[in-house]
Parts: sequence; C-alpha cells; structure tokens
Amino acid sequence: MWFILLCFVLGMIAAYFFPIEMPFVYTKYMAVVILAFADSFFGAFKSGLEGKFSGWQAITGFFGNSIVAAGLTYAGDLLGIDLYIAAVILFGIRIFNNITAIRHLLFTPPSSRYE
Repeated sequence: MWFILLCFVLGMIAAYFFPIEMPFVYTKYMAVVILAFADSFFGAFKSGLEGKFSGWQAITGFFGNSIVAAGLTYAGDLLGIDLYIAAVILFGIRIFNNITAIRHLLFTPPSSRYE
C-alpha cells in the first residue's frame, strides 16, 4: 500500500517540475485514465485497511481499467458518441463507494462495524 502512495507522490512531484502540455484531442482519454488511477488508488487503500491488499492486483486493476476505459472512449470517438461518460460515471460511483468504505473502516470502532 505504501508503494502506491509513494508512486503517487513521486508522480505529483515529477508533474510539478516537468509540466507537459496535453493536446486537446487527448483530454477525454486523460480524464478516464486519471479516474482509473483514483479508482485503483482508493480500492487499494480500502483493501489495505481490510488486510486484503495485493500490489499485483492493484497494478493490474489500474492498467486493466485504463485500457478498457480508453478503448470505450476510442470506440465512442469512432462512432461519434460520448461513450467515455459511461466510464466517468462508473469510476465516480466506485470511487465514492471506496471512500465510503474507507471512512467506515477508519472512523467506526472495530467492535461496532458489523452490527
């Protein structure tokens, strides 16, 4: 779990010192990849709190989610439909569910979690 947090911090530092300008055409793709990262990050954090964390599962989940979301976005671009919205909604729901579970795990006493 600390590995993912460390990579996130290093990525933020690198982005600050080495800014990259993204062409407008790729903004939808970047948005779904960022949401895939947030989904994987919060899912991994929740798994760590539950004692079920697997680094391999977190990494493959991130790349799998990113590839599927980017593929959906690309297919939508080919068809002239904004299919990336489906990925945005799905990732948004999953992120909020993970944050709710994290809040529950952090702020609920262990004795009263399953009552």
